[in-house]
Amino acid sequence: MTAQSDEVDRIVEAWTTQRPDLDFSPLGVLSRVDRLSRHLDRARRDAFRRSELESWEWDVLSALRRAGEPFQLSPKQLLQQTLVSSGTMTNRIDRLVGRRLVRREADPGDGRSILVTLTDEGRIRVDAAITRLVDAEALLLDALSRADRERLAGLLRKLSLGFDTTA
Repeated sequence: MTAQSDEVDRIVEAWTTQRPDLDFSPLGVLSRVDRLSRHLDRARRDAFRRSELESWEWDVLSALRRAGEPFQLSPKQLLQQTLVSSGTMTNRIDRLVGRRLVRREADPGDGRSILVTLTDEGRIRVDAAITRLVDAEALLLDALSRADRERLAGLLRKLSLGFDTTA
């Protein structure tokens, strides 16, 4: 092991000693991804908590915010972006309406349909949360140069594309 080894290096080394017949290189990559994911989950929960949001609320509100003015999407569009069932989405919209973070409006293009619209309060919360999240994520990546970040993002994109097309 090098002077800058981590817990994953120790785990892989121990397994290699016990099972020299196996290639543990996947463990070296994906165990680190898993560990980093836990740190990211904590940072995200904290950013959302400080903005008085739950992670599921963030998912819906951020989809609306990213849509741009007038910050509206149909429930079907929200389903596609958040990957939850229609019953779950209905419940989430109901709860967000109750918190006055979104409102339901008639779809002017189809009187039988509704649009979910981000309220001013919802926009304030989601904007605060994204600012906190970007700051927290930048701290997590502080050890990497911009070039390293871009290289890592490219490698992770390459890996994730195979999963995105099968989902």
